Parts: sequence; structure tokens; C-alpha cells
Amino acid sequence: MAAADRLRQLRALRTVRALSARRPRAGGPRAGRPRTGRGLRPAPHTLSLAPPPSPWVRGPVLLAVVLLGAWLGLLVVGNVRSQVGPMDTTMTLRPSLTGGTKINVSPLGALALDSHTAPIRLDVDVDRLDPVRSQALVQHPERISGLQTEIAHDVEHSTLDLAVRSCAAVVIGATTLGLVVYRRPRRALAAGGLALVLLGASGATAYATWNPKSLLEPKFSGLLSSAPQVVGNARSIVTDFNVYQEELARLVTNVTKLYDAASTLPAYQPDPGTIRVLHVSDIHLNPASWQIIGSLVKQYKIDVIIDSGDTMDHGSAAENTFLDPVPDLGAPYVWVRGNHDSATTQKYLKHLRNVHVLDNGSAVSVAGLRIAGTGDPQFTPDRSVVPGGDAAERLAGIRLASAVRDQKAAGTPVDIAVAHEPQAARETDGTVPLVLAGHVHHRENQLLPLGTRLKVEGSTGGGGLRAVQNKHPEKVLASVLYLDRPTRRLRAWDEITLGGLGLTTAEVSRHLPDDNLPGAKPSPTSP
Repeated sequence: MAAADRLRQLRALRTVRALSARRPRAGGPRAGRPRTGRGLRPAPHTLSLAPPPSPWVRGPVLLAVVLLGAWLGLLVVGNVRSQVGPMDTTMTLRPSLTGGTKINVSPLGALALDSHTAPIRLDVDVDRLDPVRSQALVQHPERISGLQTEIAHDVEHSTLDLAVRSCAAVVIGATTLGLVVYRRPRRALAAGGLALVLLGASGATAYATWNPKSLLEPKFSGLLSSAPQVVGNARSIVTDFNVYQEELARLVTNVTKLYDAASTLPAYQPDPGTIRVLHVSDIHLNPASWQIIGSLVKQYKIDVIIDSGDTMDHGSAAENTFLDPVPDLGAPYVWVRGNHDSATTQKYLKHLRNVHVLDNGSAVSVAGLRIAGTGDPQFTPDRSVVPGGDAAERLAGIRLASAVRDQKAAGTPVDIAVAHEPQAARETDGTVPLVLAGHVHHRENQLLPLGTRLKVEGSTGGGGLRAVQNKHPEKVLASVLYLDRPTRRLRAWDEITLGGLGLTTAEVSRHLPDDNLPGAKPSPTSP
């Protein structure tokens, strides 16, 4: 028995040693390999996989691929070259946050229309004017009458062609970029389909938000900024559109002269039925303002200039010589005191030729208009006086409104009221058709509840000399108001925007009050 037990122990010891010899040593060449020898189960086969990306990640990535691909497609193949009347043009759709239409007439400038609100913009580049077709218009002026119909037909045909080409462009661009990014045809086709859906939705939005009024309110830039001065009787700015057609025809057919003297575009002679008012404000001691104002007076044949205050910065007597150019600006100058203008400033201006200072509701008749105004009750550079705030401004406005009512009772109704602070100007609501203000250094246009239109002008001095302290220069703003002489009602206005210090940009945008739009009923002559 002892021998048998001894034999079993020896066999068990050999088995243990055999198994130990088959196991891989730690760190050895066979470490980590599964064993499938006798008496051992096969090791399970395992893989380490990263979790799939979240839908919150996949969605934005797909959208970025679609948008970038669609934009690249439009950039490469999404344009249409076509003839529009006597012009060779290139039409393109571009992604945009605001929409609209932009017409580039190189090197004269650009024309912008707020035609629609959608994430796409229509760009029209006028590549050249065909001399043969232009000469044909010169030799046969009778063709000009049919030019509008011809252009409308050309634009319609080109727009349809552009729509088809743009659909193909966004699908090709998004699909191609999808293949590059995902390397899966199904994902790439999904990107192309989504691009087509987005373009279709954008087109439907543009169609739904189409604004025909934009054709009557263009914004000009570059040398074309002098084109809006082509305006006749203020009552017929809309109905007598042939004035624009004639001037456009002159621009088109007289190409050589236009390029030789592009800075002097055709100007319309002032019409007896239109009173032209230049509204300026917040000059703040900028000497360049006098040159700008003088140029606008000459260019637009201005009848009267209205300054709603803050001509000075500190109101000191040493600043008074800054006002000496005012009598030579070329038009009567109506002025009200701002919160940076002192009594010394006002007294100095009263003794200047061709200047009318208004205060405490006083009125003056000039250029066929009756204008009343009041100075700002506060002089903020004087730190020894506590400012009266909004209450003081409202009280000044109430006094101005009372003076306007007295003028009407006396048989001399006021056409325009002027105050520096918009808070004071609002108190005249219901007493006058139009009230002008400044102070805030940006434009505001508001039809008040009782029918008075409030127009606030920005800084015609580009913020004044203090603008050099700002990171970006403040723009120079002014407006030309067109009033009908018989009724003395506002019929249109041009907002003029010039680049600030060191800039040379120029924009002019045309605006019409609602009562001067086509089909509108004429408003009463007084509120």
C-alpha cells in the first residue's frame, strides 16, 4: 500500500510540473496568448471598442458638412452668366444672415435692396456694358421705352436658370464633401439631400418675405451714392418713376463719359414743388463737418439746414471761432442748443449772418417752412449744476408743444419742430407733423401715437474729436428730407452715411413714409 501511494504522489507531481511548464511566463513572448491545451478551456476573444458618437455630436457635424459643402458648390458652379438688357451680368446665390439683393456695378459702387429675409442673398455683378447694344440704344432712343420690359424678362429667365443651377451646385458640393468626410455613399447622399431641402426652404422663405417696397428704397454705396439726388417733385417720387428711367438710360448709354467723369453723375435740377432740408446734429467740434455739409448743400440743392444741437463740446468762448464757417455753407442755418452748447455759444450764433437760433418755442419762416424749436434745458459740461434729467427734458418738450399750439391759433401753423433731446421731442406728438432731434448719436425713425413723425439724426461730426479715443471710428450721419411745397409734408428722405476718421466709404439709402407708398391715401395736411 505504501508503494502504491508513493507511486500516485509521483504521478501527481509530474502532472503539476507539466502544467507549470505549459503556462507562459509573465512578460514572456507568449504572455497574454490564450491557451487551448488539454484540460484547458479556450480563452474568450475580446475587443476594446470606443462608444459610438452621441447624436448631439453627429447632428452638428452633419449640418456643418452640409453647409460648407453647399457653400463650396455655390462658389464653384453656382453662378449664371446672362444678358440683362445691354449689360452682361453674373448672378450668384450666397449664404447670408440677413438676405437681400446686392447689385455690384464696378467701379462705380453697389446698390443694395432689402428684398427678402432669408439665409440666402442674391448677388448680381454687372461685368460690362455691351458697347454694341448700348450704341443701338443711342441710335434708337425709342427702344428705351421697352427697356424695362426687356430687362424684366431677362431677369426672370436668369433667375430660373440660377435656381436650377444652384440646386445642382448644393447637392454636388454637399455630396462630395460628405464622401470625403464620411467615406460612406449613404451618408454622402444624405448630406446632398439635406442641402437640397435647406436650399428649397430658404427659397420658400425668400418668396414668402419678398418686399416689393425695397425697389423704392435702395441703398447706394460708392460713387453711385450721388444717384439718389435724381428726384423731382416730392409728391411724385413714386409715380413719376420715368425720371429714374431716363437717368438710368443716360448712365447706360453714355458709358464713356460716365467712366471719364464718374464723380459727377447726372444731377436733377431742383423742382419748384420740392423743399429740400438737410438735417444735421452732434457735430462736436469736428471741422471736417463743415466741408461735408457744404458739399451736401451743393450736391442736393438744399433749401435749409436744420441743426439739432451739440455743435460744440464744452461750450467755452474759445470754441466760438469754430462756428465762423456757418454763414458760408450755402443755405439758411436753423439751430437749437444742445446739452454741450452754452448760452455763450447761442449768443455768438445769433450774431452770425444767415443763422436762425430757436429757443423756448420761438419760430421762424424760412424756405417756405415754419420751424419752431427749443434749446436743451441742461448744460452738462458745467459740473457745478446738478442735471435735471428726463423731467427737465419733458418739461422743455411740453413748453415747445404749447408754443406750437399757440402758433397754430395765431394762423401760422408749424411744419417742423426741433429739440435736441428725443425725450423732449416726443412731447410734441399731435401738435406738428414732423419733429427732429439728435443727442443719441444714432438714427431713429418713429411714428408717434398721435401721428407726429420723430426723426432722430446721428452724429454729423462722427462723434467729434473724441472719436479718436474709440477703437473704431464713428460714422458721419446726415439726412436729406424732401417735403412737398404745397402741403409741406414729408414725402421721402435719404439717409447719408459716410465713413469716420480715416475711412472713405459712402452710403445713401432712400426711404418713403407709408402715406407716400403706391396706393396709399394722402394724409391730412396737419395733425
